[in-house]
Amino acid sequence: MDVNMNEDDDMLDEYDFSGGVRGKYVERLRHSHIVLLEPDVAEIFTDSELVNKALRGLLPVIQAQAEKVQDQ
Repeated sequence: MDVNMNEDDDMLDEYDFSGGVRGKYVERLRHSHIVLLEPDVAEIFTDSELVNKALRGLLPVIQAQAEKVQDQ
């Protein structure tokens, strides 16, 4: 065990958060949605732009299916 750590502390003495800003990204995250992709899907959809493009392409199919269900 590192001599600078006690058993209950994962923080090393050399970590310096004195210039940190509490809550800096909280507003961005509040308006975001985080979705975890399975590894095989993440290999193809490597960024949010690709995911959004694919989902937008599926929207007409999803909407048509929803309308069929409502009409039943």
